[in-house]
Amino acid sequence: MNIYVASDHAGFIKKNELVDLLSKNYNVIDLGPSELNPEDDYPVYAQRVGNAVAQDPGSFGALVCHSAEGMSIAANKIDGIRAALVWNKHIAFETRQDNDSNVLALPSAELSIDEMREITQVFLKTEFSGLDRHKRRIEEIKDIEEEQ
Repeated sequence: MNIYVASDHAGFIKKNELVDLLSKNYNVIDLGPSELNPEDDYPVYAQRVGNAVAQDPGSFGALVCHSAEGMSIAANKIDGIRAALVWNKHIAFETRQDNDSNVLALPSAELSIDEMREITQVFLKTEFSGLDRHKRRIEEIKDIEEEQ
């Protein structure tokens, strides 16, 4: 399983730490940035991860920025991406089980690297429930994407 990871300047340090931790157990592809640039813009990195996940079925993405709100908004503009802003293990579990989310957005200002690691582990290990009501809702989301 591939995990595509990126951040903006506000998440740069924790993104690098998360990449190091995840690389021990997963195939992690770091999509940037490769160096700290206080002037970078998060939509560029959200798009990189979103496109990579959309083109690689079965893969996941992780985005790290200050609040993770903008990252999740930008990633969700890409067809097939269901990015979730996650701040604890319970939400990580729920968004995978119920929404089959494929991109995790982590707020670096609110979480320690240990919390990020735990949340990411729950996210990656939780399977989609496949319940009919959840499948139906995901299909409704896809219908919205197609209407745009």
